[in-house]
Amino acid sequence: MNKLNRTVFQLFLWAAVWIILGINQRKIMHFFNENWLAYLLQAVLIIVLVYQVAPQFLFKKKYISFTLISLGSLLISAIISTSIMQPHIGGRMQRQAPGMEMPPPPPSDGRGEIEGLRQNNLPSPIMINLLMLSVSYILAIFLETFSFAQKKEEDLILSKSENIENELKFLKSQINPHFLFNSLNNIYSLSMIDSNKAQQSILYLSDMLRYVLYDCEKPLVSIEREVTYIKDFIQLFLLKSSKKYPIETQFFIENNAVQIAPMLLIPFVENAFKHSNIENIEESFIKINIHSSDDAILFSVENTFKKGPKVQDAVGGIGIQNVKKRLNLLYPDKHTLVISEINSTFKVELKINTNA
Repeated sequence: MNKLNRTVFQLFLWAAVWIILGINQRKIMHFFNENWLAYLLQAVLIIVLVYQVAPQFLFKKKYISFTLISLGSLLISAIISTSIMQPHIGGRMQRQAPGMEMPPPPPSDGRGEIEGLRQNNLPSPIMINLLMLSVSYILAIFLETFSFAQKKEEDLILSKSENIENELKFLKSQINPHFLFNSLNNIYSLSMIDSNKAQQSILYLSDMLRYVLYDCEKPLVSIEREVTYIKDFIQLFLLKSSKKYPIETQFFIENNAVQIAPMLLIPFVENAFKHSNIENIEESFIKINIHSSDDAILFSVENTFKKGPKVQDAVGGIGIQNVKKRLNLLYPDKHTLVISEINSTFKVELKINTNA
């Protein structure tokens, strides 16, 4: 609820409380005539708290000022409501015509004394008004604090969501941008050697760019589109030469409509081609497997690599860390990623629970 709704709700609530209290009195109109000012001051206190005191002092952590203002307002309101609407009963009883004497009190049977004791034990009107004002004021503080905490939590969630979205956009923008230049250089070379292969390369590259520029703007894409990109990437690589590269692929997709975050598997594939030394056909290999069901996506890529210090490109070299961050942001507690190095083999195994 916004401020207006919270204020109106409380005013109606305490109006209902006063009406219920009046109905239980023998002289209803007399009760309302004596207490309407108390309700009016109660309403003023609630309005001032909601629009001024709480935002200016309580929520800015000026607790001493807030406490002093609140106590002072409650006490002054209780005194005003009592002094104006509750005339002194004793003075009323003592007023009489000059020369007249008060009649002697009637003989008591003991009941009057008991009633007097009961009345003397009742709280004073100022204490009753102070109690009513304090209860409504404390309830208003509770509602304002709860509303403020809820709004802060919503703002925090929105801020986190915006930060995650911005980080994902930033990570997407870092996905191997120099791949395009390498591909264009290869196509340029093919155009002078084999025009047919150059035309096929252009088709593969155009399909890949369409995926990167348009499909990747969506938060999720079909697993079929991600696999198609990987296939085009491999075919584009194979067209560079007439060699038969030791590349094994196995794609088993049960449901093409299963959704996955775009460009999530591709960096692992690019990394395999980059570090496998696949040009050395006799001593290298790449194996890529994707199995997608309705509940999970299983992905693995295995390749040879040269041991020694790893040199990162000035532009690339961040693909694996990029994917790890995206997985943690997009699939928290919904994925398992195992990266292992055994002898001269580098292996990545990824499982994503799509229905978790």
